[in-house]
Amino acid sequence: MMQLSLAQSWYWFVLMAVVCYFIGCFNFAVVIAKAKHKDVHKIGSGNPGTMNMSREFGLKIGLLNFLLDACKGGVAAMISYFIFRGYYFEGTSVLVSDFTRYLCGVFVIIGHIWPVTMKFQGGKGIASSMGLFWFCLGCEDPWNILWVLIFLLFGIVGYIAFTEWGSMGSLLGVTGLSIWQGLIFFFRYSANGMLANGWVIACFMLLLALNFLTWFAHRKNLVRLFAGEEHRTSVKKLSKGKRGTENM
Repeated sequence: MMQLSLAQSWYWFVLMAVVCYFIGCFNFAVVIAKAKHKDVHKIGSGNPGTMNMSREFGLKIGLLNFLLDACKGGVAAMISYFIFRGYYFEGTSVLVSDFTRYLCGVFVIIGHIWPVTMKFQGGKGIASSMGLFWFCLGCEDPWNILWVLIFLLFGIVGYIAFTEWGSMGSLLGVTGLSIWQGLIFFFRYSANGMLANGWVIACFMLLLALNFLTWFAHRKNLVRLFAGEEHRTSVKKLSKGKRGTENM
């Protein structure tokens, strides 16, 4: 394992943040809708995300959009993992890849929610966040790829199907995955006495930032939900190609 000095390598983190922001700015919903001669901002809820695409173009297109957004959130993090997985921060036993994976993820989500290419009116970051955790947890253990998929299908989709609260189900999914990763960090670094190290704290802060970004992006949905005015999301209707309600 090699040591990495922040003083000598800080520009790599800045470069990663900038590149990942612009990756996040690329919105697949806009591209797919244009291919169908539609403006995603003028159909349904106007949100360029998975739920709106599912309602307007069917579940298959919605699933395609979800997978593309998920890859957008995960691929940059995966690349940073393979670049830095052989490095520790100088003077510590903290893996550089633990920090860079979620640094990349946070800036992809920022770009997705507030894209400069779309006048800062983007999606809500759920699919990209879930993809990020799917890829990153898979880096921890390849079996996690299967377990995360089971969690998404039976946990999140099951919750939405039962309650018809799409936005809350999505947010709980992101929060659950971040807790999963947080526990891995906790046990990894508490075992070697590095839990109070600044880089470990920074990793936890990035996980909190991901949750804050997605919950903040859904603030209007949450206000409607607590007021009892939130529309329902029917998985059954979506699976039959009928119009649903909310957005991701």
